Amino acid sequence: MSTITLISIFILCLLIGAILLLLWQRQKGKTIPLAVIFVLGFFAVGLGAIIGFVHKGEDYQAYQKLQWRTLAPEQIAPLVAKGYTVFVDITSDWCMICKTNQAEVTHREQVVNALMADNIILMQGNWSEANKTIESYMRNEGVPGTPYNKIYGPSHPNGILLPSKLSISDVLNGLTAAR
Repeated sequence: MSTITLISIFILCLLIGAILLLLWQRQKGKTIPLAVIFVLGFFAVGLGAIIGFVHKGEDYQAYQKLQWRTLAPEQIAPLVAKGYTVFVDITSDWCMICKTNQAEVTHREQVVNALMADNIILMQGNWSEANKTIESYMRNEGVPGTPYNKIYGPSHPNGILLPSKLSISDVLNGLTAAR
């Protein structure tokens, strides 16, 4: 666990301890306003919810394991002929939909695990700056800009075009269909 998580759990324990102590003191006859106990309880529930949300069991760093190759369109057909599935991602630093696709889909642990299969080759083109290879590929595909994702595989050697705004099911279904 990270230091922030440990500190958060420690503070949560202190809040719960304070609530229990105040309830015990109130039961002994001390005049402790219920509003104080409710406010502390509200903070404890809120902090507990934040801790639970942040640690809902997903590895948010899983995407760092992905091994992206630089886009090489001439290699796609030979790789597919050898039985590989090729996932192509054309992105750019200034593309907000690309960043959303990364955060909500391609960087999610479930998708990362699927993309890390032995028979899948990842190719990425970052079109943040002029690039003849990406420009030529996109012109051949008839697409003017980013985001662009396509999955090539033995079942679909011409590729399966994915929607601009990706979903986890789009990618997983595309990978399954392309095999």
